[in-house]
Formats: sequence, structure tokens, C-alpha cells
Amino acid sequence: METFKNVKVDPSKIMQIGMGFFASKTMLTAVNMGLFTHLAKADLTGQSIKEKLGLHNRGLYDFLDSLVALGFLKRTGIKETAIYSNAEDTDLFLDKNKPSYIGGMLEMANNRLYPFWNNLEEGLKTGKPQNETKTGEAPVFEAIYADQLRLKEFLSAMGGIQMGNFMMFSKMFDFTNYHTLCDAGGAGGYLAAQVAINNQHMRCVTFDLPPVEPVARENINMMGLSDRVSVQSGDFLIEDLPKADIITMGNVLHDWGTKEKKTLIKKAYEALPQGGALVVIENIIDDNRSENAFGLMMSLNMNIETPEGFDFSAADFNAWAKESGFTRTSVMSLTGPSSAVIAIK
Repeated sequence: METFKNVKVDPSKIMQIGMGFFASKTMLTAVNMGLFTHLAKADLTGQSIKEKLGLHNRGLYDFLDSLVALGFLKRTGIKETAIYSNAEDTDLFLDKNKPSYIGGMLEMANNRLYPFWNNLEEGLKTGKPQNETKTGEAPVFEAIYADQLRLKEFLSAMGGIQMGNFMMFSKMFDFTNYHTLCDAGGAGGYLAAQVAINNQHMRCVTFDLPPVEPVARENINMMGLSDRVSVQSGDFLIEDLPKADIITMGNVLHDWGTKEKKTLIKKAYEALPQGGALVVIENIIDDNRSENAFGLMMSLNMNIETPEGFDFSAADFNAWAKESGFTRTSVMSLTGPSSAVIAIK
């Protein structure tokens, strides 16, 4: 009989993931309270942080030192003598006053997704969304699109998260034989802007619903790109896409079921010339469905958030693209778990 001393595996990975919400909730709480924004202005003692955030003494140093141990904060001294400051990446990405702030998505994760994911089991059993719609409320995006300020903040947050992918794509993709691009579901115009910035010969269109147009136009004007990036409005499920040499879609297809995915791919095919390219940027799941854990869990998140949305593999995309008439597809790795799948007409 095998004894424990001969067992060469340990449960640390199981416990780390099983209790992983300890770490995520600690970081999300700090983001939600604006801790990192305060520390971007000045290094602070624990007592100063307590006063600024309205915290209790109990748990104060456990909270702050957990953030140190997780790598989000730096510290000199200990407890009452400690001075806390932001780690370099924290200061860049989690200070609300910087254009590189990505905390908007994390705030949404804390306030919305965290409680909704508690109902994952029910979602898996019923196949139904577990967000606001479960209790009869309007879908969150409907509420966001109805409020221009919230919409602007949301689009900025989404752009911040995708900026690394957009920058890498705009530099890695060979635009030599292309001259025009349409970003379908272009949100704040950040993908089109990056392509224009890094490829001076390109003329781009960012295309999204009418409420998005003023925000995208403001962003494009602020970047001084209005001569090469234009903004158009429309519903891509109903209307034809603007014609261009390249059609891009960033985190668009995973919002929809198979029928809508195929519809959008076909619309892109019809808007492209011979030799044109459809580029889809997503957390593409590996074909073996065993490596890109984030992509797989993002697909679970679509189960929580949408009636039929799901993430997909390059093989899935290849089949849909070929069905629409595209001749070949390829994959371009971008940042982290993200990739671009590319179909050529």
C-alpha cells in the first residue's frame, strides 16, 4: 500500500486556485477604494491610508501587507513605522488620473462580475445569463449606452485593457498592400487610431452604434488623427459594414451565438475586396482546449453575461470563415492570452 511519504504531488496548486478569490478580492477592493490613486500622489503611512479610506484599525496592516506580498505595493519599515508606495506597474495601470488606467474593468469585475460568478453553477445547469437580467433589470450595456458619462468611462476602460493588443497588432501585421481599414464594433476608436499612428499610409474607419460616435470622435480629435480616422455609426447586425481592405473586430464575436458570429463574418467577407483581410482579436482558445485557461474562463464569463455568447478556437474560426468564402486563415499571437485570427478573401 502506497504511503503518503511516497506521493510526489502536493495540493498547493489546488489550494492556490481554490482560495484564489482571497487575492483577487484583496486587489479589487484596493482598486475600488482608490488606494493606488492616493499612493500615486504621495507615499503614505498606514494611519494616513486609514484616514483617507475610512478604514478600521483591525485588518489595516494585514490588508496593506497582503498587497505588498502580492506585489502591488512596496514598503519600507513595518506596521506603525511602515511607509507604503505603489509598485511600478500598479502606479502605471491603477492610478485613475493616468490615461493608462485599466481599473475601470476591474471596478466592474468587483461590483458586478464577482457576485454574478457566485451563480456559475446555476448558469451551467440552466444555460441562462446570471447578471442583472436574471432579476428583470435592463442589461448593463443598455444602461451604459443610455448615460453618456458612463459610456465614456466604460469605453476608456475597454480601450485601456486592449491597448497592448492594438499596439502590437498595428506593428506586427503587414499593411504594405492595404490602404483602408474598418474596425467594426470600434468602441472608442483606439484600434483604428493605433493602426493610423503606426502605418502612415492607412486610412481608417471606426464603426459602432450611434451613442458611441461622440466619444470616438472626441478621442480621435484629441489624438490629432481626424484627417486619417473617421467615425461612422450603425448596427452591424442589421446594416452592411463599410467597405475596406481590412475589417477588424476586437472582442466582438464572443458576445454572440454561432448564428450571429457567422452573420458578422459573412458581412465582413462581403465588405472586403479580393485579397482583403478579416482580423478578429480575442482571447482565442487553443484548438486542444487545454492551454489558454483565460480564454476558456472568458467563455464561461460570456455564459454569465450573455444569452448565447462564447469564446472560440482558431479551428472554430477557420470553419466559419471558410463557410463564408474566405480562402485561408492564420493566427497571430498578441499580448498574454490574446491572439488575432486572420482570414483572407
